Amino acid sequence: MRVCKTIATGASGTRRADQINSNEEIASALEKSDDYRVLRRLQSPARYHEPDGSGIKLATFIDLETTGLDPAKDEIIEIAIVPFTYSGDGRIFDVHEAFNELQEPSVPISAEITRITGITNEMVAGHQIDADKVAEIVGPAALIVAHNAAFDRRFAERAFDIFSTKAWACSMAQVPWKEEQLDGMKLEYLAMKSGFFYDAHRATTDCHAAIELLTRPLPQSGTLALAALLETARQATCRVWAEGSPYDFKDILKSRGYHWNDGNDGQPKSWYRDVSEGALDEELMYLRQEIYQREADVPVVKITAYDRFSDRV
Repeated sequence: MRVCKTIATGASGTRRADQINSNEEIASALEKSDDYRVLRRLQSPARYHEPDGSGIKLATFIDLETTGLDPAKDEIIEIAIVPFTYSGDGRIFDVHEAFNELQEPSVPISAEITRITGITNEMVAGHQIDADKVAEIVGPAALIVAHNAAFDRRFAERAFDIFSTKAWACSMAQVPWKEEQLDGMKLEYLAMKSGFFYDAHRATTDCHAAIELLTRPLPQSGTLALAALLETARQATCRVWAEGSPYDFKDILKSRGYHWNDGNDGQPKSWYRDVSEGALDEELMYLRQEIYQREADVPVVKITAYDRFSDRV
């Protein structure tokens, strides 16, 4: 009987392998034609490059699902953390086991959030994220990466103190997708343009999809996406607050890239813009000559990866 079972299993495995080979031949044939594009399901490897023993650092990719968009009142209902090792030149080596936990919020999950995330009230009932385990995983990391860090960091820091001590980077905002002739920054779109698809809107699969994107060369420059991200994240920026600027100049400021802050976050009720350190003097001169039309004292806050995307800025 054991011999027969072995033969059956072997035959099944052979048929499966033959089917995979057949599918790959079809996909390869379609890719040679300009009339077709092929999307492959994401297969996340445990290792992308062989470590060379020099300058290897640990990062964690984080993704959160929440009850809404406002960290002051909404809550985390799922967290995924995927640690990975990388080098300063943008190579990713080992991708470690994911940490993924659900959490029951203080109010029921809305039908809209369930539709978006697939997470139901029944799934989170009785669950609580292990904060000590989060701190244990995140503690050794040199960098935290998220796809929309302006969202994830604000929620993460309110729930877990460890995140406020770390440098952060954003794979959505800090990779030059537009300059690389990609018209969108959403994770699903970027994956599709890169030739793969995945089961979106669950935290762990989103992390693996984003890590996959970071391992790939950008389509125009050929630079590894993580290398481009690291270069941007390392640079300090300056937040320029155009406090007291004349109301009649609001459209001019907006067209120059300024954003309005309503003051509800404890920051100034004012227009503001983030510029590189090298562009700061030019921006201050512009405000004084074109907006204030006098020698005004313009508040400036220096921002690094340790506070960028945080409510603390």
